[in-house]
Amino acid sequence: MLSDAVKKQIQQSYSQFLSSKGLKARYGQKLMIAEIARTLGGIELDDEGVRESRGQVCVIEAGTGTGKTVAYLLPALIIAKALGKKLVVSTATVALQEQIVHKDLPDLRQHSDFSFSFTLAKGRGRYVCLTKLDNLLSETQEGLDPTRPLYEDERPSVDERAVKIYESMVDALASNRWDGERDSWPEGIEPEDWQRVTTDHRQCTGRRCSNVSACSFFRARESMHSADCIVTNHDLVLADLALGGGAILPDPEDSIYVFDEGHQLPAKALNHFAHHSRLVATVRWLEQCNKALSNLLGQISGAGNIDRYGEQLPAALQDCKQRLEHLHPTLDALAQEVAYDERQSHYRFAGGVLPEALQLPSVELHRGFDRLADLLSKMLNEVSESMEEPHCPVPKVDLEQCYPVLGTWQARAEANRELWYSYATPDEKDTVPRARWLTPVDSGTGIDIEVCSSPILASGTLAKSLWHNCCGAVVTSATLAALGRFDRFQMRAGTPPDSVYAQMPSPFDFTRATLEVPALAVEAGDALAHTQSLVTGLPEVLQPAEASLVLFSSRRQMLDVYDQLPDEWRERILVQGNRSKQAMLNEHRERIDAGQGSVLFGLASFAEGVDLPGDYCRHVVIAKLPFSVPDDPIEAALAEWIEARGGNAFMEITVPDASLRLVQACGRLLRSESDSGKITLLDRRVVTKRYGKAILNSLPPFTRVIR
Repeated sequence: MLSDAVKKQIQQSYSQFLSSKGLKARYGQKLMIAEIARTLGGIELDDEGVRESRGQVCVIEAGTGTGKTVAYLLPALIIAKALGKKLVVSTATVALQEQIVHKDLPDLRQHSDFSFSFTLAKGRGRYVCLTKLDNLLSETQEGLDPTRPLYEDERPSVDERAVKIYESMVDALASNRWDGERDSWPEGIEPEDWQRVTTDHRQCTGRRCSNVSACSFFRARESMHSADCIVTNHDLVLADLALGGGAILPDPEDSIYVFDEGHQLPAKALNHFAHHSRLVATVRWLEQCNKALSNLLGQISGAGNIDRYGEQLPAALQDCKQRLEHLHPTLDALAQEVAYDERQSHYRFAGGVLPEALQLPSVELHRGFDRLADLLSKMLNEVSESMEEPHCPVPKVDLEQCYPVLGTWQARAEANRELWYSYATPDEKDTVPRARWLTPVDSGTGIDIEVCSSPILASGTLAKSLWHNCCGAVVTSATLAALGRFDRFQMRAGTPPDSVYAQMPSPFDFTRATLEVPALAVEAGDALAHTQSLVTGLPEVLQPAEASLVLFSSRRQMLDVYDQLPDEWRERILVQGNRSKQAMLNEHRERIDAGQGSVLFGLASFAEGVDLPGDYCRHVVIAKLPFSVPDDPIEAALAEWIEARGGNAFMEITVPDASLRLVQACGRLLRSESDSGKITLLDRRVVTKRYGKAILNSLPPFTRVIR
C-alpha cells in the first residue's frame, strides 16, 4: 500500500518541479504518475527485503507529448529509495540514454526537492581495453588477433592511420582528457578500428589484469554501487539476466526496472537468446585454431595443468571439424532448395522438427563442441590462476596476452555448443517450439550456410528471469497496444496476468492532421500494379515546396519507384541507403531551412524514432500497410504454431503487428502540440478488406478523408 509519506513526497516533488520550471501539469502525465505510484507503491517486502506481493508490473502506453520520462522517473525514484532498491532505467537507443542522463535526470534533480544520484552503465564493448591497446602498439610482428570478428578469417591490417588513432588514445588517457568510453571519443571511429582495442567478458582477465587500476570499464562499474539510479540499455539488462542476474547490474530482486521504448524489449530478447553459426567459416576457424595452437601453448607451457589440457585440444578441434564437414552435404542440399525459390531466402524446418538425417549428427556435434568448450574453460581457469601464482614459470605478460585468445575460442565453442544443443534437443510436447532454419550466405569466396535457432516467443524467458524475480517494473512506450488491446505485448513479453495495463491520453489535437486514402490508391496485394500506381500517383499527392516523408515496406519497391519517377522529382528525393540516416536527415533539414522542398524515401527504420517537427515534415506518405515480410522464419514459425493450435495467425499476429507499425509510421507527423499536416495511405486494402476497419479504428482520431 502506498504510504502517506511517500505519496506526499511524490506530490510535493512534482509540484515543486512544475513551479520551478514555470510549467502547467499535463493531464496524461499526472495520470501516469498516479498509475506508477499505485503499482510500485503496492510492493510489499519481507524481513529480508524480498518482494512477497504480486501485481508489481505496470505497462503504460504514453504517446509523444505526454512527458513520460518525468512521469516515470519521479515516482519510481522516490519509491525505489523508500524500499531501499536501485532504479534501473533501460532504453533501446543511445540517443534516449543520453537524453535521460544529460538532460532529464539533472533537470529533475535541479527543479525538485528530491535528492538522488545517477550513473550510466554500458557494456565492456563500449570501453577501451588498455591492455589490448598497449599490446597492439607494442607488437612488432602480427600475431593472433583475439578480436577477430565472428565470421572473418583474416586479420584486418593495422595501417598508419589506425596506429595514429591508437597513439592519440594513449595520450588522451594519460592526460585524463578521455575516460576510455567510445561514445566520448571526440572523433568518429570505425567499427573495425574500435574492435581491436575493446574486449568482452570472455577475453577480460578482470581483477587479475595488470591495468585493472586504470581500467575505464571498472572505474565506470564502481560508480554503480553508490548510485540511486542506473541508466542502461535493453541489451545489457538481457545480458545480465542471461548470466543469472546481478553479474553486471544489481540483482533483479534488488531492482525496480523502467523499460522505456519497451515495445522493443521482446524483439531484443529474441535476438539475445537466439543461436547461429556458419558452417564453412566454423570449419575454417577450427583449422586455424589447430595451426595456431602449438605457438600459443609454447608461450604458456608450464602454467598449471595447461600442458595436460592442451594435449587433448587438437583431437577435440579435429573431431568438431570432421563432423561439420560430414554434415555439410546434407545441409547444402537443403540450402539449394532456397536458391531455386526467389520468394524465399531461408530454409525453415516445419514445426521446428529436424529430419532424421540431421538428428544424430546434431547430437554428436553438441557432444563435440561441449568437450571443446570444456577443455578451453579448464585452460582459461589454469591461466587465470597462474596469473596470481607468484612462482609461476610463465611471465604474467605472456599469460595476459594468451588469455583473450583462449577466451575468444571458448566463446565461439560455447556458441556452437548451444546451437547444436538446440538442434539435438527436441521441443517438449505442449510447449512453445523453437524456430530452426538455414540461410545461404555469400561469404565472398562461395556460399556458406548459416545454421540458426531461436525461440519464437520471448515470453517464457522474460517471465522466468525478469518479471518473476524483479522487485518491480514499469514498461512504457508510445506504441504498446495493438488494435486497442495489450494482448499482443503480453503474448510476446510474458508480462504477468496481474500486471497493470493503461493507455494515457495524448495532449495532441489529432484533428489537426488529415488521414487520406486518395482515389488513385490501389490494393497493394498486386505488387506490380501497386508500384506503378505509386510512380504515377506520388507526383500528384506530393507538393514540390513541402517537406515530405514517404515510407516503404520494401527496398526493392522503393528503388523501383525512385528509378521511374521524372528527373525533376528525383532531384528533390533523398533515398535511404545512399548515405547514413543522420546525413540524410541533416540534408533534409538544410533544404527546408533554405526554403526548398525535400522528400525523404525511407524504410522501417524511418517509421520509428525519426523526429522531424514543424515544417520539417508536413506530409507523411505510407506506400502500403506494413505487414511483416512473409519470409521471416521466426514470424513464420510463430504463425505455424498458432494455426496448429486452432488459432488464426493472420488476425492474431499479422494484423495487430501491421496496426502497430502503422501507428508508429503515422506518429512521424505530429511531434508537438502545434504541428499539423497530412497522412496519405496509398493502399486501398484499408478500405476494401475486412480487417481494414479494425486497423483504421486503432489509429488516433485524425480527420479522415476516404475517396
